[in-house]
Amino acid sequence: MLSVRDIARRVASGAISAQAALADSERRIDERDGDLRAFAARPESLKVGEGPLAGIAVGVKDIIDTADLPTGMGAAIYDGNQPRADAPIVMALKAAGATVAGKTQTTAFAFLDPAPTRNPHDPSASPGGSSAGSAAAVAASLIPLAIGTQTGGSVIRPAAYCGVAAIKPSYGLLPTVGVKPFSWSLDTLGLMAASADDLGFALAVLTGRPDLDAPETTLDGLRLGLCRQEFIDRPEPACEGALQRIADFARKGGATVLDIATPAELAETFHAHGPLQNWEATQALAWEYANHREDLPPKLRAYLDEARATTPGEYDVARGTARRGRHAAERWFGEVDLVLTYAAPGEAPETRASTGDSKFNRLWTLLGTPCLTVPLMRGPRGLPVSFQLVGRFGDDARVIAVARALERLILMPA
Repeated sequence: MLSVRDIARRVASGAISAQAALADSERRIDERDGDLRAFAARPESLKVGEGPLAGIAVGVKDIIDTADLPTGMGAAIYDGNQPRADAPIVMALKAAGATVAGKTQTTAFAFLDPAPTRNPHDPSASPGGSSAGSAAAVAASLIPLAIGTQTGGSVIRPAAYCGVAAIKPSYGLLPTVGVKPFSWSLDTLGLMAASADDLGFALAVLTGRPDLDAPETTLDGLRLGLCRQEFIDRPEPACEGALQRIADFARKGGATVLDIATPAELAETFHAHGPLQNWEATQALAWEYANHREDLPPKLRAYLDEARATTPGEYDVARGTARRGRHAAERWFGEVDLVLTYAAPGEAPETRASTGDSKFNRLWTLLGTPCLTVPLMRGPRGLPVSFQLVGRFGDDARVIAVARALERLILMPA
């Protein structure tokens, strides 16, 4: 895969021009995207920017406003929709010198009706959702960096299915202004790249927080908790194998790895995700439902039909449960430094009719905690299987630093 830091370093040193780096991505997209279908819209040409991300071609999920490209939301009713201004995240990319290579395919309104994108490892398998195009474009080495969003598991899960690194930062670290909302209490922007090292570099530049480009840390003395989220159905055996494998790597690096139970308060918090999302989705998509219900894709239409039964009272209870869960999570993270858990239920589904299940991601999205995944291994069908590293709210720098250390151990010769 293409490396953000490597390209940026070579451009800064003069080893390659920013124009040449962009031309390389443009050529890769021309050659492969006809089959992959990772992009929904592209500019006529890629313009060179100035800054630390000069020469970096970026895919922007097609629910994020761009002033010079349409934002179609993955839905026919928004065909040709042209925002008048860039979303702040797009402005930040351009200010850092990055170039938008195109809008990446999304499921309609970032829900469950699949995007046309194919998984680069198996065209008959799901690339995940809703940030399908972003994950596939990075995995296929078309671009070095992509922006996704997560309301349930839409950054971490497609990254795991496609075998790329991704971070869903702490809630609010990246601005969601100019992003089509689905559930404003949950919606979070995230990044996808080749490695945790690339994620730290890009996130630090985009946020103006150099501490996020944390140097690789030692694992000596680190306490990692293995969390299996016992209140959820078990994953495929390959995912349990991935969890055990990354635990072995961590122990090899000097960390103490403990099995930890999930507190009952957090199990209750997990179940608050549903009513919280349901009520907010009916508000966020009120105009679309009222004026274009029959034009909505079937899974989203059926979901909104049912979600409308959620009452303000149920929403208020869910909000209270979420607040208490965040306090409980702070106490729980006092037992360990970081948590290791499943990134997805298994390998990518064998059908493109499904985007997979976000059940191992929803709790962390609701808690607003930083989550990161990096490629780990292959499952029995030969598709990527990964793990998820989770930290307490605001501890993004440590999550990135530890992920970099684990990544090095994964890549070391046996």
